Amino acid sequence: MTAPTETRPSPSGRRTGWTALRPLVLRLHFYAGILIAPFLLIAATTGLLYASSFQIEKIVYRHELTVPARTAQMPLAQQVAAARAAHPSGTVTAVRPSEEPGRTTRVLLDVPGLAESTQLAVFVDPHTAQVRGTLESYGSSGALPVRAWISHLHRHLHLGESGRLYSELAASWLWVVALGGLLLWLGRRRSGRKLRRLVAPERGARGQRRLLSWHGAIGLWAVTGLLFLSATGLTWSKYAGANVDELRAGLGWSTPSLGSSDHGGHSGAGGHAHQETSDIGVDRVVQAAQGKGLSGPLEITWPAGQGGDYVVKEIDKQWPHHLDQVAVASSTGAVVGELRFADYPVAAKLTRWGIDAHMGLLFGLANQIILICLAAGLITLIVLGYRMWWRRRPTRGFARPYQRGTWRQVHWAILVPLAAAAITVGCFLPLMGISLAAFLVLDILVGLRSRTTTTSPPASAVPPAEPPSPAEEAQPVGSSDAG
Repeated sequence: MTAPTETRPSPSGRRTGWTALRPLVLRLHFYAGILIAPFLLIAATTGLLYASSFQIEKIVYRHELTVPARTAQMPLAQQVAAARAAHPSGTVTAVRPSEEPGRTTRVLLDVPGLAESTQLAVFVDPHTAQVRGTLESYGSSGALPVRAWISHLHRHLHLGESGRLYSELAASWLWVVALGGLLLWLGRRRSGRKLRRLVAPERGARGQRRLLSWHGAIGLWAVTGLLFLSATGLTWSKYAGANVDELRAGLGWSTPSLGSSDHGGHSGAGGHAHQETSDIGVDRVVQAAQGKGLSGPLEITWPAGQGGDYVVKEIDKQWPHHLDQVAVASSTGAVVGELRFADYPVAAKLTRWGIDAHMGLLFGLANQIILICLAAGLITLIVLGYRMWWRRRPTRGFARPYQRGTWRQVHWAILVPLAAAAITVGCFLPLMGISLAAFLVLDILVGLRSRTTTTSPPASAVPPAEPPSPAEEAQPVGSSDAG
């Protein structure tokens, strides 16, 4: 790994290459590090908690999720009937059969009074058909209350739609901060064993230099994961996410859906109407799906009305994925539609994998551990960045402000495409565009204020100038003032 080379000024006096871009990247990294880092810190902290929520959920709801393991299981229809009997006012929407001995069957009911995207999950012992308990289940992931609470905390801090702005702002800037820090770290002047000082903290360093070496080395190891989290996190955002959806639809990258008649809803009143007519029953539906190669864990979605189709989905999102779907006619048991994950467009597969990895599902526990490490790494980077800034804040005598006005020395062949790219990205990521404009205005105001308030002290009061130490070269995340 080699550092980018610096180029000499062009004959016109304007800079090109890294020499021209470095001051701009430095100032942008500073402002984002100081002003956006609080949002990143909240996102990282809540994300770390969410990555742990799967294990927390299993511990907290151990009684509902597990039963003493036995060999024989009751018919699935009898388990569903037990859930209906326990909550006669509910309407069956879906069932997740026990995927292995010792695990309960989850029957999902629509019950009046629950929040949007929330259903009542009734947990049934598959060996005895006895109800073990009921809990609210959130969204298609089936998150139970503790994980749903943590998920909402990470997504919008329990502030509703307005709270989503915090996470979108963090995701919009994370990739910029990560790439900017990477460029600054690779572009620093080094001597001796360059590779060793790139990938690991500098041995024997002290003070600011030690903070910088840890900040840079951790950032280098984490940068790929942070870019991934930023890209996948934007797919859930309000404004940028809508632009992503439009782009995917325009390019034909949307996730395909299973085409069949009148399925994906719920049964008639109380969930009994079609069972009392010609419905074949859920056990035969499962047999039909298994005949097409589907294996557990499964989710069976009830027909939207009498005579509609059941939809059976594989819901195993660990690697390798099992996400095939079939539609089964409720009156005949014939498979009337199939959707294989292998037939998804490549972009749709990448989207599915990215979302599942962001949620900690793709590789199970290993995925969750990686997310925890990334979140902890980002928290460490932010703390180190603020520590470096505090040590070199403007009230300290050795604080050396970054050079202002260097954009005027950038060659137009670099400046014009860079400005065009910033405008394009700002339109696609609106919160980033607005905040970037705010940074620019703030930088201008700070510059004007420094011009009008700075006065020259008496010669006797000026301390002798000291050359900048190597640790002050290309400081990442807010290591100097914005003057």
